Amino acid sequence: MRFILLLVLLLPSLTLAQSGIITGTVRDRNTQEPLIGVSVQVVEAQLGTVTNENGAFRIEGIPVGSYTVQSSYIGYQPQSRFNVNVTAGNVQILNFELAPAASALQQVEVVTNRSQSAAVADLVTPLSVQSLTAEEIRSNPGGNFDISKVVQVLPGVATNGTGGGSRNDLIIRGGAPNENVYYLDGIEIPLINHFTTQGSSGGATGILNVSFIEDLKLSSSAFDARYGNALSSVFEFKQRYGNPERFSGNVRLSGSEFATTLEGPVGSKTTYLVSARRSYLQFLFKLLDLPIRPNYWDFQYKVDHKINDKTSISFIGVGAIDEFAFGVPRESTPENEYILRSTPYINQWNYTTGVAMKRLVNDGYVNLALSRNAFDNSLTKYEAARQGESRELTLNTSSRETENKLRLDVNKYKNGWRYAYGVSGQYVQFTNDIFSVIRKELRDEANNLVQPGVTLDYNTNLDFFRYGAFGQVSKSVLDNKLGLSLGIRTDMNSFTSDGNNPLKTLSPRLSISYLLNDKWSISASSGIYYKLPPYTILGYKENGAYLNKQADYIKAIHYVLGTEFLPRQDLRFTLEGFYKDYSNYPVSLRDGISLANQGGDFGAIGNEAVVTNGKGRAYGAEFYLQKKLTGTVFSVLSYTYVVSEFAGLDGQYVSSAWDYRHLMSGLLGKKLPRNWEFGAKYRFAGGAPATPFDLEASRRNYASLGVGILDYDKLNSERLQPFSQLDVRIDKKWNFNRITLDLFLDVANVLASNTPGFDRYTFQRNEDNTGFATTDGNPLRPDGSNAIPLILENNDGNLVPTLGFIVEF
Repeated sequence: MRFILLLVLLLPSLTLAQSGIITGTVRDRNTQEPLIGVSVQVVEAQLGTVTNENGAFRIEGIPVGSYTVQSSYIGYQPQSRFNVNVTAGNVQILNFELAPAASALQQVEVVTNRSQSAAVADLVTPLSVQSLTAEEIRSNPGGNFDISKVVQVLPGVATNGTGGGSRNDLIIRGGAPNENVYYLDGIEIPLINHFTTQGSSGGATGILNVSFIEDLKLSSSAFDARYGNALSSVFEFKQRYGNPERFSGNVRLSGSEFATTLEGPVGSKTTYLVSARRSYLQFLFKLLDLPIRPNYWDFQYKVDHKINDKTSISFIGVGAIDEFAFGVPRESTPENEYILRSTPYINQWNYTTGVAMKRLVNDGYVNLALSRNAFDNSLTKYEAARQGESRELTLNTSSRETENKLRLDVNKYKNGWRYAYGVSGQYVQFTNDIFSVIRKELRDEANNLVQPGVTLDYNTNLDFFRYGAFGQVSKSVLDNKLGLSLGIRTDMNSFTSDGNNPLKTLSPRLSISYLLNDKWSISASSGIYYKLPPYTILGYKENGAYLNKQADYIKAIHYVLGTEFLPRQDLRFTLEGFYKDYSNYPVSLRDGISLANQGGDFGAIGNEAVVTNGKGRAYGAEFYLQKKLTGTVFSVLSYTYVVSEFAGLDGQYVSSAWDYRHLMSGLLGKKLPRNWEFGAKYRFAGGAPATPFDLEASRRNYASLGVGILDYDKLNSERLQPFSQLDVRIDKKWNFNRITLDLFLDVANVLASNTPGFDRYTFQRNEDNTGFATTDGNPLRPDGSNAIPLILENNDGNLVPTLGFIVEF
């Protein structure tokens, strides 16, 4: 801390007037051919250049600061990038993809300088599409360089942490976290979070290094047919390539982690990016006297090589190592005791590695991707976590998911027609050795059985194939005012009973866009989407048999109608209404409830017998305003009203675990003189649905399981208090010769607002903390009947400051 304060005092006297460099390429969006002679201008600095024979450009001597960079070319729609942060440290790399002006309805991101010929969005996904640039991700207040937290400013996005807890489960328009899919440079990555929940995709904190990301595109409906297994959203992360000129990188140090990123060229045709991150949360939690000790590493790399003028190849990889252990707190509070009893030891690791090749052909390009991903999850829990107490095993699971994938797609653009087609296949291996006590048996005082216990004890060793095919075509007509897009997809597998029937998952989708004038457009879309149930469901066994082989693909039909208003190039308004109709949803045969109503917690979901005849619905409307940085201010405002309801075996709709109703977020950023920056982010969410405890079952189970038992007869009949949080961030930069120092203070929950969470069931401890207090003063009975229940409220709100620095070189 003293060192950082000393830097603040001394560095202003050492700072020199510095300049930076912007370099990159410009390509045709539809064919990926490099464009020669494109004008690239740094608007505010009145500097510019044109692209060479390889479509590359380089602009030097740019004074440090934030700029708008525009590319323009005869016959193409101009495109602008806002808030391009030029420093003396790293070279700023920008890659433009221009759409032909003759096809006004082709894909144009929100960063585009839209005119009358460019005001309609992507034909394939004409609406429900949002994007974030690298600078917006990096400087997000309260985001702490975590992409899963950054996207919460977008409309329709909530997290499980919004309803209490500190998790990154992304909930898009009322859908479960496992309904989202993630692609990194065209390669699917199943997990983007540390300490993930198996059978879902959420976790505690993000894995991806924001220094790699060039931009992020989120599609919350009207997904491109090339992407399968998505019911709620598709996240497309585009990574930049490494510095082609010299060795460079950055080092980031804060109170919770240390991270470094290195990049540079390897010859004239190859660049690399590599990074590693180490957390220090275990030391922070020990300082705060919390009993949990989370510890993680993550790694990431990308190597780009240009084989020739037509062919390029990329090698990518991302992985993580997670350990969730415990320590003895200095003070034994009821909250600490609950954590020790309820939370399992967690050891996880995962990785995705792959190679993607792009080959330019006549009127288009071909993508070929080969990848492998694996996820290993080990969980252990005992009856009690304190020394001297019984340590009967209640949970012991060791599971691994492995997927080997191949994907080929052909993309063409000719005479105004844009079309694509392709196939995909994967070989899946899933093992699961599990012992888990779900519920102890209940007996009355006469020792008569009231309710049988539930214990899982089986071993799964499953392997099968998955495969799919898609086609997509789009065209603009009526003088480029009306855009039409039609797609179709089918997915199959060799495991489930009807898995090889392509007609069972035939999923057509249609999108329409119409340009009303140079500022207004309207769009509509409808589509059918399918998702294979999680492997934890498919691999469930009883008496040596797989009970869920009859499971169907989960089905969702989307209907969306929206409008977009673009009064000028840096300002955008959207308004959309949506309806999602779910069927074939997994319903627990054990509890009779939809898995959409089980929420998410650390561990695993889906290890049970299900029937896939559940139904659900999610509907609502969302408003979005985005003001890009063209002067010194940028801002975002969004509001979403969403209802999410699912039905179990009884067929009655009840609020799902994701039914927050009201979601609001706002972001304001300000560039100040002398390289100071300020940002503030506000989030609000309606109260999350909550289920009360079954007090009798909880009393009889808590001593062994460490958690209360919910009363599913009153499923989600209560609600938590609304959630609200204000985050702020302050940055100060100093530029030297090829070095930039960024000192930042990121304060989450600056108002220390309460964070509503679910109540926790525990037993009251005796005065000397040697055991549980009882109503009769005798030792605790095995059935817990003489225990004194204690309900812990879970609504603490802590101000969490993070002070750190980033050195770019």
